[in-house]
Amino acid sequence: MRHGETLFNRLGKVQGWCDTPLTSQGISDLKKTAEALADVHFDNMYSSDLKRAIDTVHLIKDGNRVSQIGKIKKFPEFREVFYGSFEGSEIDHIWKATSRTAGIRETSDVTEIINTIGIYKFREVVKKADPRHLAENTEELNLRMARAIDRLKAATQREKRVLLVSHGDFIKTLGIKYWEQSDGLHDIPFPTNGSVTRGVLTDSGKFEIVDYNCPPEEFEA
Repeated sequence: MRHGETLFNRLGKVQGWCDTPLTSQGISDLKKTAEALADVHFDNMYSSDLKRAIDTVHLIKDGNRVSQIGKIKKFPEFREVFYGSFEGSEIDHIWKATSRTAGIRETSDVTEIINTIGIYKFREVVKKADPRHLAENTEELNLRMARAIDRLKAATQREKRVLLVSHGDFIKTLGIKYWEQSDGLHDIPFPTNGSVTRGVLTDSGKFEIVDYNCPPEEFEA
């Protein structure tokens, strides 16, 4: 599940590993999400280690009527994508800088950029466009996603259904790689705040996303 709306979401600023609080609108929306999931049983709940995700998972936990959830475990591996020195910048700025670095028409439309140069080159170009070259590239992000899935598998050996709160671009990147409807090359819709993406993780460690960016009311107990 993606966290609720934050201050930087509202202001249109880049928010990767930097963190801003949930807005009043974000909290209000999450209370509706919590009510939609109130009668869905979860064996456990997890989140990334960023506060916006932690606050979100606690709102969902507090609203659930049928699950017995103890202390929330935080996984740094499920943090948002890291944007390096672009953190806190205007979102339009990072994508215009990326398109210029890629040598294509300057645009703030990230879908156009990805579909023009491909998702793998896109991550490399973002890192190159970052003045300090700290932003995560494809290899770094793929390795972190693999670690995240391995960490989740180890933690959920005895669990059947869990909820994990993560972040928009991280969930989207998982979707590009693991969603059955993605070709693995082009862009897919960005998850909305509070949306649910359902994945299946087998005992052998195979991971597949079967439902992507869905409103929580679509999920039944």
